[in-house]
Amino acid sequence: MLTMRPAALAFEAVAPNFDDRFAAWQSVAAQRRAVRRVLLDVFPPDGRIFELGGGTGEDAAWLAERNFKLLLTDASPGMVKCAETKLSPLGSRAEIASAEELESFAECHATFDGAFSNFAPLNCVRDLSPVARGLAHLLKPGSAAILVVFGTMAPGEILVECLRGRPNRALRRFRRGPVQAELGGRNFVVNYHRRGAIVSAMHPWFWLVRRLGIGIFVPPSAAEPWISQHPRLLGWLEKLDQMAGRPLAILGDHVLYHFERTAVDAP
Repeated sequence: MLTMRPAALAFEAVAPNFDDRFAAWQSVAAQRRAVRRVLLDVFPPDGRIFELGGGTGEDAAWLAERNFKLLLTDASPGMVKCAETKLSPLGSRAEIASAEELESFAECHATFDGAFSNFAPLNCVRDLSPVARGLAHLLKPGSAAILVVFGTMAPGEILVECLRGRPNRALRRFRRGPVQAELGGRNFVVNYHRRGAIVSAMHPWFWLVRRLGIGIFVPPSAAEPWISQHPRLLGWLEKLDQMAGRPLAILGDHVLYHFERTAVDAP
């Protein structure tokens, strides 16, 4: 019988309705577009791509429609079932696997031309070292690993949470160590990984190419549904994000880390 960690249980609880809840939120769509521009830029055409913590497969299906071959993994069987429904007609696949067990998972799979993890599944992981070792096994030298995690200094969230009367949430990203979270009526913890810890975990198999802020001016999902009702404003904020993504990366709701696989042998 599959034993799931608390975070996987939380996402399992919302899997059947996950797309219905988030698909209409334009702040999420804007942030997703920013990540997808990078994915198209760094992955080789028709490449074989690995996704870690892919949820219901929105990004994987989008890439598969553009002739990439995807293997999506997620710790929630419900999420994987939703993803498989989207990916199977496109010639791609989804499998149940947790980030914590990526190293053993990698031993049974061939190498990929790139990998990514979008919208912070890695924030549900306390120790990123097994993830780095697993990715080192999975990726060819020179290939890209795109890791999108929660930012640790997001003024957008501070503003929105204060305006919504939830000051206890406004400064949660400054905390060190596990932070309590809740989804689908289930409790779990998230970890707000700092740049130094991420880079250290990925060394020496990966070197950091760049960081981009995702959602610097585009507000976090906590601003929904209000921001979706103001598409013109959101459009301007999205343009500002494109200009500020690199110099103000640290201020993003999410931060995109673009790593490149080195020639150092996998452990």
